[in-house]
Amino acid sequence: MAEYNEDAYKLARKAYIEHSCPFERALLSRCVNCGRSRKLNLAEREAIACGDVVMREHCLTFYQALHENAQFALKINPDAPWPFGKEIRAQCGGVRGLAEAMDATADEATDIAATVLQGEERFGGCAEFPYSEIMRAVVHYEPRKRRS
Repeated sequence: MAEYNEDAYKLARKAYIEHSCPFERALLSRCVNCGRSRKLNLAEREAIACGDVVMREHCLTFYQALHENAQFALKINPDAPWPFGKEIRAQCGGVRGLAEAMDATADEATDIAATVLQGEERFGGCAEFPYSEIMRAVVHYEPRKRRS
């Protein structure tokens, strides 16, 4: 069986995906949705690209704020890489937590881009989001269990 060349995959991915989605893991796990994302198949893997460069900047700001706020909540060392499970909790729980903070439905149909834009409109910007409420959702989010 031939082995994967991970470096070649990363190079191909970088060449093929111009604007990556900061919430790619959440979208691939199907815990949330985004109407502006584009699903791609690359080297027998699924990848998500962002179809709206301007919106990507809003999402990226929220993504970075989630990581900053979730370090304490998820007990993560700021210098260490994020384990996959905690990354999923931050992304899925973060988007759903923002939706809940606006009294919206928070499930797999929650649209990331729409939620971020509504949050910015309601709270006056990403820096003003109610991160204490959002972090409760991050901590309580349970990723789906692996099939055995």
